[in-house]
Amino acid sequence: MNSADIVRAFWAAMRSNDFDRAARTWLAPDYIGLWPQTGEVIRGPGKYAEINRAFPGGGTWEFEEFSLVDAGLRVVTDMRISNNPLEVSIHAITFHEIRGEQILRQTEYWPDSYPVPTWRSGILEVDRKVSQW
Repeated sequence: MNSADIVRAFWAAMRSNDFDRAARTWLAPDYIGLWPQTGEVIRGPGKYAEINRAFPGGGTWEFEEFSLVDAGLRVVTDMRISNNPLEVSIHAITFHEIRGEQILRQTEYWPDSYPVPTWRSGILEVDRKVSQW
């Protein structure tokens, strides 16, 4: 498998909502996940599965790929992650670093949508559908 195949297989496993299996299969034993916006660090597949299981609410999580950029051992994805019963639909921009057949490290950004700043109001077109939010 090439790096893009590994990352796509990881996201396919996440679609099953079996976060333990997804983490055990596709994350390296010494995996590190970084969430720079909050400063949180996820160490190991077990913690990755735990944090995903701990999300409040219920329902099935969906993972939709908007884009994937393959740069050899580094892959970047833009995924929409949603949960209809919870009315959640967010993007995750993830930088995946591959070692062998697993993901060694992920640096993930969760950009929130926000209103147009006042100083830009009226200058640009606002279309959430076109901008894929």
